[in-house]
Amino acid sequence: MTANRTIQVVASGDLRLSSNRVGWKYQEAMEAKLATALHKLGFEIHRGHPVDPVKQHGFIDSQKMGLEVFRNLDPQAPIIVAESVWQYSHHVLPGLTTHKGPILTLANFDGSSSGLVGLLNLNGSLTKAGVAYSTLWSVDFEDDFFVGKLEEWLNNGVITHDESHVVPFGSIAVDTAVKAEANAFAADFQRKKAIMGVFDEGCMGMFNAIVPDKLLNALGLFKERLSQSSLYAEMLKVTDSEAEEILTWLLAKGMKFNWGTNPETELTKQQTLEQCKMYIAALRIADEFGCETIGIQYQQGLKDLVAASDLVEGLLNNVNRPPAFSQDGRELFAGKSMPHFNEVDECAGIDALITTQLWEKLGLSPENTLHDIRWGENFSLNGKEEFVWVFLISGAAPPEHFIGGYAGAESDRQPPMYFQKGGGSLKGVSKPGPIVWSRVYIENDQLCADLGVGEAVFLPEAETKRRWDATTPAWPIMHAVLPGITRDQMMGKHKANHIQVAYAVDQASAIHAAKLKAEVFAALGMNVFWCGERP
Repeated sequence: MTANRTIQVVASGDLRLSSNRVGWKYQEAMEAKLATALHKLGFEIHRGHPVDPVKQHGFIDSQKMGLEVFRNLDPQAPIIVAESVWQYSHHVLPGLTTHKGPILTLANFDGSSSGLVGLLNLNGSLTKAGVAYSTLWSVDFEDDFFVGKLEEWLNNGVITHDESHVVPFGSIAVDTAVKAEANAFAADFQRKKAIMGVFDEGCMGMFNAIVPDKLLNALGLFKERLSQSSLYAEMLKVTDSEAEEILTWLLAKGMKFNWGTNPETELTKQQTLEQCKMYIAALRIADEFGCETIGIQYQQGLKDLVAASDLVEGLLNNVNRPPAFSQDGRELFAGKSMPHFNEVDECAGIDALITTQLWEKLGLSPENTLHDIRWGENFSLNGKEEFVWVFLISGAAPPEHFIGGYAGAESDRQPPMYFQKGGGSLKGVSKPGPIVWSRVYIENDQLCADLGVGEAVFLPEAETKRRWDATTPAWPIMHAVLPGITRDQMMGKHKANHIQVAYAVDQASAIHAAKLKAEVFAALGMNVFWCGERP
């Protein structure tokens, strides 16, 4: 691989022009550091596509453009996909599926943009597609870990990461009673069957988030393919007074809405009321089609019509939520959450429904959510240095997860670069406590799952603010510690931008719930891995 001293570099970006323009400064800075690092090792960059002076950025911003770019690249030569922003994987996935040379996905370890999230999505998508790749990340592109691994790839065309934190779940000791309970749960789940409502799939190019029907149906889950246009049409049937009742309920619970007057840049009451209509409409459609879990894409299409879905998603994921009624006066799913998988991540939807039902059976709070693995840094907790992850998501986080519940929740306007029509988030700081984390993904045409136990930790207000300001302050945050897993082990193994989290009562209940959940996944036919500290 060292014969040719030139490395092809491409950069996948967003589909939205505003996002690409905002993110370009991060990409420029990152590519400059990468060029310096490669130069020190005797290599130079050949950028596979120019900066567009009209668009004012240098990202591949569509699948169409991606095909054109890869037609002009050497398919045998090594290539780096350099990411410093959220990217749509399908912009580059077609070209990478037929690329014969070594592939390296690479990101800057920085919370200010979503490069890590984009990297992990691309990795999960490549894994699902069966494309061989290596992956790497760095804060400053000068640390020994990065330089050593980059040199390893330049010399060998592949990087091997430490996965000593991972073991097949079959090697973990589990009581026969737990196995029997899991087998009974899985058999009952498959016998009863359930419907997953999908409001358009393929959100933001997330190929890894689409589960083929054959794999899904084997679990006892079946897609009801719904359209976001149907959701919009149903919203038009919801009355103003019905929307006001939802908002009044939330205000009575102590939730704060940070309203302003300029809808272009501020959250307005009208945007919030529009979200309240979406909440009712989503439940009515779920009721009509018999869905037990739903996912709203929101992005392409719906984002051009109405306010964001994120407030809706968080409310749906909470057991204690505003009562919503059918047009004939029936309360919909009373006393139950309606598990919602953000961005139509169907892998998360599988996890959300199973976790909800299993946690109910265990007598645990069934609220669960996905988060982006956004970033993290070391922090001293009780005199011990720990790597504390920032888990952050635009929507789907339930108030039950927050310090103070609804009274600790706020709604900020979603960033205008992503959300032209506004709408608010459901924002809070996740309460400290033991968690079970997991991720369902596809590898070798099989459903797989990684999982383990961890802890949501409390950080001082100033540190929480610093981390929020370094990422996206409008979104809900969880400070998470994953024992027995280093930063680089997590980055090297995780096959998705999303991670699923649910609370337990204490460490013992977390370990028990995690073992039971792993056994259920295995009984349903998944290939399951335990990650982190062994129970």
